[in-house]
Amino acid sequence: MLNLTPRFDPTLPLPTLLQPIAKNSATLARLLAGRGVIDVENLNTALSAMLPAQGLMGIEKAVVLLDNAIDNGQKILIVGDFDCDGATSTALMVRVLREMGANVDFLVPDRFKYGYGLTPEIVELGLSTYHPDVIVTVDNGISSHTGVQAAKDAGVTVIITDHHLTTKPVPSADAVVNPNQLGCKFASKYLVGVGVAFYVLGNLAKVRRQASKSTTQVSKYLDLVALGTVADVGVLDKNNRILVHHGLNAIRAGHCCVGILAILEQAGRQASDITAQDFGFIIAPRINAAGRMDNMRIGIECLFTDNWGEAQRLAHQLDKLNVERRQVEQHMRQQADAIITELEASPDTEKKRSIVLYRDDWHQGVIGIVAGRLKERHHLPAIVFAPADINAVGEHDAIKGSARSIVDVHIRDAIEAVAEAHPDLISHFGGHAMAAGLTIEKRHFDAFCQAFETIMTSQDDSVFQETLMSDGELAADEFSLDFVDTLNNLAIWGHGFAPPIFDNVFVIQDYRVLKDKHLKFWLSHPNVPFTIEAIWFNAELDTVKLTQINRSISSVHLLYELDRNQYNQQISLQLKVKKAALVNPSDA
Repeated sequence: MLNLTPRFDPTLPLPTLLQPIAKNSATLARLLAGRGVIDVENLNTALSAMLPAQGLMGIEKAVVLLDNAIDNGQKILIVGDFDCDGATSTALMVRVLREMGANVDFLVPDRFKYGYGLTPEIVELGLSTYHPDVIVTVDNGISSHTGVQAAKDAGVTVIITDHHLTTKPVPSADAVVNPNQLGCKFASKYLVGVGVAFYVLGNLAKVRRQASKSTTQVSKYLDLVALGTVADVGVLDKNNRILVHHGLNAIRAGHCCVGILAILEQAGRQASDITAQDFGFIIAPRINAAGRMDNMRIGIECLFTDNWGEAQRLAHQLDKLNVERRQVEQHMRQQADAIITELEASPDTEKKRSIVLYRDDWHQGVIGIVAGRLKERHHLPAIVFAPADINAVGEHDAIKGSARSIVDVHIRDAIEAVAEAHPDLISHFGGHAMAAGLTIEKRHFDAFCQAFETIMTSQDDSVFQETLMSDGELAADEFSLDFVDTLNNLAIWGHGFAPPIFDNVFVIQDYRVLKDKHLKFWLSHPNVPFTIEAIWFNAELDTVKLTQINRSISSVHLLYELDRNQYNQQISLQLKVKKAALVNPSDA
């Protein structure tokens, strides 16, 4: 049997305000209580229920500067980031400002040439190419002290909009909008870059509307806000759930950027059927592939265009880049697994609490994905490095790392702890609790590995013990497509508002291994009058002893999500397995 922890303790009483829901569905009430919902008001998705912009430090100053820039015909340059949050932030800023009458262009640094943020090199490129009067950063800038100063020295007004964590004073920009800057009292710290941009532009639109100036309706671009929020794994607190809810509904109705519709068409998906999770698994990977494998400008232009033919062309290009990304990723994962296996086989290797890897031939654009896969597989913080320049792999050349972490290890703070203990090791770093990036010299790799492992060994043992949460068993009548729809309509699920996950014991009627890595089950369950299909992608085959399975007799304990499976235009119920264990007859 699986060792599971109930998300909601069944011995505790349900919150009083959830009792009416419990009369219709104990499962739904249990789901909400397990996510800290004590009142159905927490599920209110009206735009009017969003936090007011006034609490966002620096927004008034940013709005005044943008308002004046539009009125005076100043050249505005948007400097974005090369991920999906950066792409949606950039597209949102440029679209809205142009509709307000602004003279605006954008620049996204090539990650392979310039790296992340408003660096002095990017400022120089921006000045020589676009000659801006105003630079606005989106999804970056909070740590760009030297770049901001370079722009200021050139007489350029600088507005920073960002969401990344910082423990230091902000750069000397003319305005800084970031819910995570020191001194900001905004009640939600979980806005992503495009969410911050939305607040700034929404407030700007209000100011200009009140002054009878040219403006536009910013909320018509909530599709971009929703996509960027989920893609950047923003915590889905009430504020973010509202943004994602409205953006998702806009896409389902076809009221969205044609680029998003073209990407969905390329992926063989109907816009009317998508869920919030599809942002992260279908749309975002294709947009991110542009920044990972080529240049994010392709992804941004796909979100810009209003021409269907052009959107289809760009979506096809993004799909090809995503296929290339998957191939590179698979090769790197195989190499990473081989390194880890070799290290674990060495008698001199002590059990580690972190995974830190580097190869000269690894691709910088994919290291974050590989780090995430390693983190998931081994339940350890993982950092994967690659050369900053594939043609510069000397001891004094820079290597860039992408870090992914487990729930109880704040990865950015851990990296900062290394930087404080060893000031000469890390050139640059930044990020969040679960994901971060850093740059070091290749010659410092071994020293960094040791220093980071030292920080990890100071953590309590319990931190590294994976906890499998469950929302409990489903009743027989809840194995239905109608209940799937109920769950999808109940709330926006994702990071910080975990998707429903259940566990039951089933009898295995049949099974099959697909492509040597996926496991398909055909199951039966008491009082369910049909065979239940389940799929375990990238199955941990060693945990399920297939040779011991006796069809129609053996039982399996599954931790799973409910899903709609569409195949040959037929839709059926499917369980998406997360963990599985054969049931010992003595445990049954």
